Amino acid sequence: MAINLQKGQKIDLTKKSGNKLTNCCVGLNWGAIDKKVKGGLFGLGKEKIVKEAVDLDASCVIFNAENKVIDIVFFKKLFSEDRAIIHSGDDRTGDMDGDDGLDNEVITVDFTKLHPAAEKIVFFLNSYEGHDFATVPFATLRIYEGTPSRVNEVFATYDIANDAAFRGHVSMVMGSFYKRNGDWKFNAIGEATRDRDLRQTVVTIANRFV
Repeated sequence: MAINLQKGQKIDLTKKSGNKLTNCCVGLNWGAIDKKVKGGLFGLGKEKIVKEAVDLDASCVIFNAENKVIDIVFFKKLFSEDRAIIHSGDDRTGDMDGDDGLDNEVITVDFTKLHPAAEKIVFFLNSYEGHDFATVPFATLRIYEGTPSRVNEVFATYDIANDAAFRGHVSMVMGSFYKRNGDWKFNAIGEATRDRDLRQTVVTIANRFV
């Protein structure tokens, strides 16, 4: 059964078989926003619902043992230099017709291919157009073994849309993979930041979360 991650919770990435996880996916799912607008000329007609696209961006930054940035993967750089981390691509709308059960953006990690200097991989989220996280339907994060199109085993889920701590924010640090005695573990950071964009968020992560 998947763990519903809470802020600060750490999990051991061990499969049901007892083997250590060698690759995983971090998937982000969200929906477009329903907005009520007045129809007709000059907005004097009946009220109707229209969909407003939401552009959330999942990204990750990789640090070495000295907590120096050695790589970053985001919507404009879909592969890490060692090709161990791959981003599925930028989704600029979210689910327009309700939750289809699939992740809108997926970042895959193959721990066996990571550069030996990699010690931490911190995942974070930005709302590109500045949509408040509290207004984004069913925004959730999940960590699982599989591929972007196939889920073998879900290790953990993290609810973004329904956590009051994210209200009024457009950036957050989701969590980090970190190496301990040769094994990779996950820490659910789950903290909103006051940053407005990706660049600012990376600076905050370097100063506060590694």
